[in-house]
Amino acid sequence: MLTNLSFVPLKKQIDEIRNKSEQVRIGVLALQGAFSEHCLALYKAGAVPVEVRTAEDLRDVHGLCFPGGESTVMAKLLVQNGLTDRLAELIQNGMPVLATCAGLILLSREIIGYEDQPRLNCLDISVCRNAFGRQKESFAEETEVICPKLSMHEEDRHCLFPAVFIRAPQVAEAGNAVKVLARKGERILAVQQENITALSFHPELTENLLFHNWLYEKAKQYKKSGKC
Repeated sequence: MLTNLSFVPLKKQIDEIRNKSEQVRIGVLALQGAFSEHCLALYKAGAVPVEVRTAEDLRDVHGLCFPGGESTVMAKLLVQNGLTDRLAELIQNGMPVLATCAGLILLSREIIGYEDQPRLNCLDISVCRNAFGRQKESFAEETEVICPKLSMHEEDRHCLFPAVFIRAPQVAEAGNAVKVLARKGERILAVQQENITALSFHPELTENLLFHNWLYEKAKQYKKSGKC
């Protein structure tokens, strides 16, 4: 697990690659939660992470990352900072997204028991918050996942991933266009819907870059498409 992050070296590392001609800039929602760990993982994957707190910060980004945290607080700040409509527009227009834990909740169409909580309604799932218990019941385990796809025509590739669960949500229902990537028993842990990959666990707290590499490669494709 990533511990004792040194933010000064991280800033220096990020600054060193800002001058590269082939920048792939990924906006990381930085209102609350584990955004710094995602920034480091995205840097390791080859991207330029951009902390997003206002709509202006979304200029010239090629992908988005929604971190874990407290979904109620994050949802309120999305509204207060005027980010909701712009984020939804970018995602609906095909910008690639990696969402983890609270980020998965923010993207969903339904939050069971919290129907009034603001959300982006970009991902055709209903979710249960804190489905795996509170903070003290956090755990990590090797989980079989289907690797997220750059094209939905690719064949499935399976691997084991060291999933970290902290107050993790559960996908209670997924629409027909949503591909399930991982389960724990009958519980859905990870999904992909076209340009969106969403996880109930925290890949940024491991050294495994499977999902951050997917976001980087998908964002690179998006940049080349000229949509941004």
